[in-house]
Amino acid sequence: MAFGTQDEADEVMNEINMTPLVDVMLVLLIIFIITIPVMKHSVNVDLPRATNQPQDIKPETVRLSVDAKGVYFWNEAMIDDASLPARLKEQAAKNPQPDLHIRGDKDVRYERVAQAMAAAQQAGVKKIGFITEPKGN
Repeated sequence: MAFGTQDEADEVMNEINMTPLVDVMLVLLIIFIITIPVMKHSVNVDLPRATNQPQDIKPETVRLSVDAKGVYFWNEAMIDDASLPARLKEQAAKNPQPDLHIRGDKDVRYERVAQAMAAAQQAGVKKIGFITEPKGN
């Protein structure tokens, strides 16, 4: 039995293997050599300036209601048919333009609601919405 060979195998290695370290350093050097010229040649772009100020301009809401008899109400105030187009033109000229919410009674003739929509379109109102109530169970 040879006990001398066992002691030599357990001996600690005192030297650092430099080959993997040199390989990693060469790879990093090649990467830097390739990427540095790319970073120097950038395109000059004139970027827009932005502010962090929120815009709190909210357009007002105009409620145009039509009751069961076909009478128009401008924000709960009764209005006749002749003055409706003038009021709509006045609102369409505002900046920002207000939203027009049309509330039609379920028993009114559709013709009256269509007349209000046509008058709003001719006046130049761009945002028209309809107010409804959810169906009850």
